[in-house]
Amino acid sequence: MHNGILILAIFAFLYSIVAGRIERGMVSGPIVFVSAGILMGPLVLGWFEGGALRQQLRIFADMTLVLILFSDAANVELSVLRSKIKIPTRMLLVGLPGVIVLGFGLALVLLDMLSLYEAAILGVILAATDAALGKAVISDPRVPDWIRASLNAESGLNDGICVPFLFIFIALSLETAGTAASTVAPLIIVLEEIGIGLIAGLGLTLVAGTLLKFCISRGWLTEVWTQVTVPALALACFELAGEMHGSGYIAAFTGGLLFGRLMGPAKHKFVLAAEGIGETLAMLTWLLFGSAVVASIIGLVTWQIMAYALLSLTVVRVLPIFLSLSGTASTKQDRLFLGWFGPRGLASIVFVIIVMDSELPGGEVIALVVVLTVFLSLIIHGITARPLSGWISRHHSGKAD
Repeated sequence: MHNGILILAIFAFLYSIVAGRIERGMVSGPIVFVSAGILMGPLVLGWFEGGALRQQLRIFADMTLVLILFSDAANVELSVLRSKIKIPTRMLLVGLPGVIVLGFGLALVLLDMLSLYEAAILGVILAATDAALGKAVISDPRVPDWIRASLNAESGLNDGICVPFLFIFIALSLETAGTAASTVAPLIIVLEEIGIGLIAGLGLTLVAGTLLKFCISRGWLTEVWTQVTVPALALACFELAGEMHGSGYIAAFTGGLLFGRLMGPAKHKFVLAAEGIGETLAMLTWLLFGSAVVASIIGLVTWQIMAYALLSLTVVRVLPIFLSLSGTASTKQDRLFLGWFGPRGLASIVFVIIVMDSELPGGEVIALVVVLTVFLSLIIHGITARPLSGWISRHHSGKAD
């Protein structure tokens, strides 16, 4: 264990001092860490044992998602988002269901070993996009503000929206298999998950933000403890919603939105520490993913699974988003860009761990498909982030000219 911690610490340090140089190139940080995880894992050097790390992956992934969702939401410029609110609304209310339905249908065609509800579960898991993997685009100043704000809002909210549907289909699948006694009305579950998440995130952040502003006015906050404020609040929102049986992801994102609104220009000072911690946890999560998960799927991939993964990243995502934005002020290039940058990542990993814990008959197949899709997304979206950001920037520059 101590050797493992030493290896992780040294690798994280070495990456931190060259991160700026790496991020200017085609290779993203997640690609570096997943590759390092594969190298250090049981498949090559054997420095880490996959089984032991797999137990820690859920904790790392959850904490990473929460911090990134909260800090990204706090950084959203609501005035920019408000001017183009139709875009993320269409993506979430029309595009997201379309992605789920198309993914469900494709699973029925290509993966006949899955039951009806298991196919729906796979569609939901791979409909959720990853704010962390999309950070290269969301933080790129060359990309128009409204596109970055739309992608940020979508990736922040769609994870939370997918959660109740995931649990609905798991419950229905278990009931069909005869391993669950009963199910609660799906609509009630959806309303409770979303509503409780909103109440927990907004309520706790309102109280915390009011207290924070009061303490700032009295000069009670120190520079050191400023770095603790946002990470602690983000985790508190997540855990409070979970205790109340609501969506912690929705609580974290909506809490972040309100925090940014309450703090105004001062928000950036408070969010900086959470961004740094979230980024560090994300990289370590990807290293664990490479060591504990990716190595275990080699040799198990069939052509059907590969085809599903590739189609999920392309047609299944791009087509519904593109069609959902018809009739808006966005151009064809904008719609293609928004459709393409829906990377799969941490949320899908957390969801598939939940499925594996549920012991569904098709759980292993679902896990294999999700892991492969996330791995391919990591590479494909990581490599295309900078070139396509430049492409959409040139498109809008040309329009301005």
